[in-house]
Amino acid sequence: MNDFLAPRPRVLIADDEPLLRAELREALRQLWPEAELVGEAADGYEALRLAQQLAPDVAFLDIRMPGLSGLELARTFSARTHVVFVTAYHEHAVAAFDEGAVDYVLKPADPIRLARCIARVRERLRQPPPDLTRLMARLQAKPAAPCWLQASIGQTIHFIDLADVIYFAAEAKYTRVVTDTLEAHIRTPLKELAETLDEAGFWQVHRSHVVAVKRISAASRDGDGALWLSLRGHAARLPVSQRFQHRFKGM
Repeated sequence: MNDFLAPRPRVLIADDEPLLRAELREALRQLWPEAELVGEAADGYEALRLAQQLAPDVAFLDIRMPGLSGLELARTFSARTHVVFVTAYHEHAVAAFDEGAVDYVLKPADPIRLARCIARVRERLRQPPPDLTRLMARLQAKPAAPCWLQASIGQTIHFIDLADVIYFAAEAKYTRVVTDTLEAHIRTPLKELAETLDEAGFWQVHRSHVVAVKRISAASRDGDGALWLSLRGHAARLPVSQRFQHRFKGM
């Protein structure tokens, strides 16, 4: 038997969504009972601490989570740990699979896909983990933010300079674009659009909202402890979900 194959593989799960962690935990219990779940983390820094302490054989890593991303974590593992990327973005998943990462889990997790993923992980544990250097370079090459957007109001298409946008809001199949002078809709899903906007001065603060940082005037908590953003020159107040509250340290 290959010396790398652990008699009882040690598994780490790192994802900021409790429901997905629970799904992975249950899938491991049912499909890979001999595996030992040695730790769970809700953010990248906790995952790094656990990985250094527990030396897992396999790590399920959310590509996007508070603190360190799954990509940054994978870089620290070198050739010690097999990586399964967890992502809501199909292009990440395809790149991970093509470049030789153990596998990927696409959110929302599908039971059949999870079963296939775990089967592949078990088989690949017979070999050392692959070098993920090329994969890291591909996944971290983010698409550029658009300079302007074509957005519709009724039968009219408006050309909107990205610099004029105050915030984006997810609405059913569309994304609402809000500026000082108009509100219009584009067909690009918010989760896809958010991928391109970090370098353009926008923050995702909620699964339904991406805001221009320059238009944030204050962040405050209400009586229930929920965090809300006030905007400069605009009456809207935007909620900040727990996942993104690390952006507002000290609150």
